[in-house]
Amino acid sequence: MKKVVIAMSGGLDSSVAAALLKRAGFDVIGVFMKFWSSLAGKQENRCCSPESEIRARQVAKILDIPFYVMNFKKEFKKKIVNYFLKEYKNGRTPNPCVVCNKEIKFGLLLEKALALGADFVATGHYSRIKKDKNSVYLLRAKDKNKDQSYFLWQLHQKQLKRILFPIGNYERAEVKKLAKKFKLPVLKAQKSVEICFIKKTINNFLEKYLKTKPGEIVDTKKRTVGKHRGLWFYTIGQRKGMGLSGGPCWVFGKNLKKNLLIVTKNEKDISKKELIAKNVNWTSGEKPKLPLKVQAKIRYRHNPAQATITNRLKFKVYCLKFARPQRAITPGQSVVFYRGQELLGGGIIC
Repeated sequence: MKKVVIAMSGGLDSSVAAALLKRAGFDVIGVFMKFWSSLAGKQENRCCSPESEIRARQVAKILDIPFYVMNFKKEFKKKIVNYFLKEYKNGRTPNPCVVCNKEIKFGLLLEKALALGADFVATGHYSRIKKDKNSVYLLRAKDKNKDQSYFLWQLHQKQLKRILFPIGNYERAEVKKLAKKFKLPVLKAQKSVEICFIKKTINNFLEKYLKTKPGEIVDTKKRTVGKHRGLWFYTIGQRKGMGLSGGPCWVFGKNLKKNLLIVTKNEKDISKKELIAKNVNWTSGEKPKLPLKVQAKIRYRHNPAQATITNRLKFKVYCLKFARPQRAITPGQSVVFYRGQELLGGGIIC
């Protein structure tokens, strides 16, 4: 009997995933991970609230599987939160969920699982794994609206060979029906949205840890048009929250050296046909032949757009050209490459 450690958050998806694994005949072990909270002595991280832990324990009891709590607070603070703050401080807009999947859920948890003698780690992600004799392929989920493969592009073959996504072949509505069938007390659980360690807004969080650093707002002709609170409070393509009069403006860019926020009144200025991506990872473990035509996503809810990866530069840096201009290509975000249903890889937008 194969042994699998399932990450249980107390939510609908991971609970049903655990039930499906048990039904399939796996030796299932439930693990609830505790992450960092910015309020000492209080629970702020929505992924691991006391209520979530109680539900996860209830589900484990119903399924009659062992249940453990693992404290990853220090590792989460170091690898995820510190990265998040550093990126914003350097003028970029990061995606911490991508890093969390690589470093924590399929990094640290996988290490702990293997140490426990497990064969696999499983989660409630909406994604699919396909295997053949030589490789493991990462595919989009059956439910295209819930597909979370975008957040998994940093995974490599050694990780993918040890991962199971039990609900990847189900629609969200089917998962809800399964929860009723298994009699799991999770249908009223709140959905995990936005960034788990931020209680209110990103700006509230940044103001607490990075403070403010006022500077000038200038237009594309270098004319001063206003004042900003700190470059980390703004992102490319942003329209609101700048306090400017005289019609709509969009964030066009940032000058970190001079602490300038650059805006434009022409919305077309924030659309571009090219980007540079760094830290590129190919999930197959093999670099493809270039040029390579792909469907690329520049943010999670972005519709995949036709693009061509034209050349590889030094240090895993690639050039990507789109067939049509894309709105608000944002440094720090992930660009992810697809071919049909398969996720080929991705990188960080420079």
